[in-house]
Amino acid sequence: MEKVVLKATRRNVTGKKVGALRRAGQLPAVMYGHHFDPTPITLDLHEATKVLGGLKPSALVTIELDGAQHAALIREKQRDFIKGTLLHVDFQVVSLTEKIRADVSLEFVGEAPAVRDFNGVLITNLEEVKVSCLPQDLPEKIVVDISGLARIGDAIYVRDLAFPPNVECLEDPDEIVAVITGGAEEEMAEGEEVGLAEPEVIERGKKEEEVEEE
Repeated sequence: MEKVVLKATRRNVTGKKVGALRRAGQLPAVMYGHHFDPTPITLDLHEATKVLGGLKPSALVTIELDGAQHAALIREKQRDFIKGTLLHVDFQVVSLTEKIRADVSLEFVGEAPAVRDFNGVLITNLEEVKVSCLPQDLPEKIVVDISGLARIGDAIYVRDLAFPPNVECLEDPDEIVAVITGGAEEEMAEGEEVGLAEPEVIERGKKEEEVEEE
């Protein structure tokens, strides 16, 4: 991956006064980490938006500050809810010689034959996995190919995922990543076939939805 370098300057303005920095084309940010004191900084808003826009939280960037370069992970990007513009970025400074633990997102690709041929429903149980590795080895994502899910009940487990060399997965290998279940119409048909006198009531907990507060 091409090295990404962002030039930064130290920032003395904090609190509500940072609005003036944004209007002047500057992006407030902060750097922190192991053996690195929290340091408020500013970046050029146009350049930072162009560079950081498509990068995932696990992406490694280099922050140039006071003539020194620091490897850092993008830990949080705050955006304007209406305009979508960047408001603030958190960078975690890391050592390239020390392993870190981080969450890496999963990207599901392909088409599951069970969905097409048997009206199955794809249920994803994990959206990210925790790994351990050196910062420069941290992948931006893990690709999960679902094209091998051919029948109802087929599943992909953590042990089936392919990780790059030098990347250790910290999840339970028997944890289900994705599974094919039967559709609602199929379940109703099965109930009719066995001649149920009364419909069976199955109570399931509501699916939790994560809401990101920008």
